[in-house]
Amino acid sequence: MQRVRLKFGRGEQVKFISHLDMLRFWERAFRRAGIPLAYSQGFTAHPRLSLAAPLAVGVTSEAELMDVRLNRWMPPHSVMMLVKTQLPEGFDVFDAWEVGLSAPSLQSCLAFAAYRVEVRSDKSEQWVKASIHSLLQAKTLPWYHYRGTKVHSYDLRVLIGDLGLIDCHPERSEGSLYVLGMRLRCDANGSGRPEQVVTALGFSECPESIHRTKLTLKGDLGTGAQQ
Repeated sequence: MQRVRLKFGRGEQVKFISHLDMLRFWERAFRRAGIPLAYSQGFTAHPRLSLAAPLAVGVTSEAELMDVRLNRWMPPHSVMMLVKTQLPEGFDVFDAWEVGLSAPSLQSCLAFAAYRVEVRSDKSEQWVKASIHSLLQAKTLPWYHYRGTKVHSYDLRVLIGDLGLIDCHPERSEGSLYVLGMRLRCDANGSGRPEQVVTALGFSECPESIHRTKLTLKGDLGTGAQQ
């Protein structure tokens, strides 16, 4: 058996695919490419595929990570090139490498997710910078959201690792387009959501786009690793 890790992206054309539908999509793509998938044991055996973190519907990415287990060895580059031939427009695979079978799961290793978020607003650039500074200076930021009929309360501030204004594009008739960079915690203890950070900054507008730019694993912290 072999474990191969893929880095892939999801573009505008397929950004409304759900997490479960994306897993089914990859299963079909591997099968069509002739990749020798390994299957779980039991009555309802399924391919042993796992994603580092669910990608919310409507969010694009260039940084998704997926582990796939094979029942026989293949060069990771060959896995990548074969599956590329089965990808529709909007999906792409950027890299592939082998991971030890006994290595921790992707989900347990995940530490942070970085995002590029675009928000159009009539707020001034000075106001946006002041809001970012104020949020980063806050020690706590009580927050809540609903899960069905239940209210989930938590501290949003501890989920924000870094936050900044990347760019500002003034537009006469529609305010300005602000490009925000966010590094949010993403682990078993909680995951930051870009749209909540936008609201916490004081924007009344919803983000025009959210793009995940990087996933950082615990082993990469402080190493400068880019995978």
